[in-house]
Amino acid sequence: MTEAAHPDTRTRLLNAAAERIAAAPGGEISLRAVCDAAGVKMPTLYHFFGSKQGLLDAVIERGFDLYLAEKAAHESSGDPVQDIRDGWDAHVAFGIENPGFYTLMYGMVRPGHSPAAQDRPSRLLSALTHAAAREGRLIVDPEQAAAHILVANIGVTLRQIVLAAPDPQLSAAVREGAIAAITGTGKATSPASDRRAEIHRVLEHAAAHAEVLGAAETQLLIQWLRKLGSDG
Repeated sequence: MTEAAHPDTRTRLLNAAAERIAAAPGGEISLRAVCDAAGVKMPTLYHFFGSKQGLLDAVIERGFDLYLAEKAAHESSGDPVQDIRDGWDAHVAFGIENPGFYTLMYGMVRPGHSPAAQDRPSRLLSALTHAAAREGRLIVDPEQAAAHILVANIGVTLRQIVLAAPDPQLSAAVREGAIAAITGTGKATSPASDRRAEIHRVLEHAAAHAEVLGAAETQLLIQWLRKLGSDG
């Protein structure tokens, strides 16, 4: 049996690449070092993956497999908003525990390119926001809600990886802020602040849908709302 045909060769190469990525998150990966660790020659790596990017894409796929396996081990609470909260915490925990995988999965950005494997967890999150919407618990479109949660979750996780220090208080604060933003359940502080918040919501809605009233009428409404919002 040739080196390239051995059934475990591809797995050995993936394991070697994942180990090197985990050892130096965000660093440059040496294909020769990967081959040496796997006990194969460079042509074998190209046989399986075609290119360096092909190898990285396969490692990303494995990272998402590990991530989704961990998420699958957690049972649903039956409450879609609580499941979003739990999913946030699981996302952060995976990133902190697997910085090498995570920086490939979410930190290496190429304009116009999204790894196909990212669609799988995104669909799970979208299913939760759509379930929350069906229960009348969202104040935004469910797809927008999913995007809001995801980008905030990624940002918090990458910050903790960059600083090499978990920050559960920051994560919890941003998580609850993001959930409040999509559900409209921010804490009430006073009648005056509630009034200003409501005026601001109407102002933002008017600005985003100027075609409803017309440009001139919308600008006039915005001026009136700003005056009301700044009045005591």
